[in-house]
Amino acid sequence: MFSLQQLFGNGDRFQGLLEAAAQESHETVRLVIELMKSPRNTQSYDDLILARRKEKKISDEISTELVKTFVTGLEREDIESLARGLYRIAKSAEKLAERLVMAGKHLDGLDFTQQAEMMAKATDAVHGMVKQLRDMKDLERIKNFNDRLQLVELEADKYMNELLREIYGGKYDALRAMIIRDVNELMEKVVDRSHDAGNVVMQIVLKNS
Repeated sequence: MFSLQQLFGNGDRFQGLLEAAAQESHETVRLVIELMKSPRNTQSYDDLILARRKEKKISDEISTELVKTFVTGLEREDIESLARGLYRIAKSAEKLAERLVMAGKHLDGLDFTQQAEMMAKATDAVHGMVKQLRDMKDLERIKNFNDRLQLVELEADKYMNELLREIYGGKYDALRAMIIRDVNELMEKVVDRSHDAGNVVMQIVLKNS
């Protein structure tokens, strides 16, 4: 069986592709955060769609390379699992962007600063973890990234519970309440998907440390 260091050596094709996928997922989330600040900014939405297409292309390229390259079963599963996790982050961000555009004026006056910070922290951590796969000697650094993800997920869960209390307490009319809940659930999903991808990285590192 190949070691992970052999598979993810300097200049390795799969490592480069995974880093590129992580970068595009990170960029997609950055752009959806920009859209949250100004939902009527069509340029941010167009840029997001372009980043999403790039990420999908990279994901397809990873699948193609796996077919053409001899890799032992466990390592193949790890690559596929991480690529799928990064894809899901970008996909969740894309769904959120679509919902923001559809919601339009119903989101006027809402402050998404806290949710934006949580999504940014989560995807920053995942991006850093994927880059660390090139050199897994600094296990403590990777664990620190993962700890950040854990804290952000807890923060997101707490925020969502507080929001639900406001909704159930009658703070918003029925339509606005439904839209706010829908949009915030998608924001939480971006954080959850990031946490899932981080778990994959940790599993890879712990199995090969």
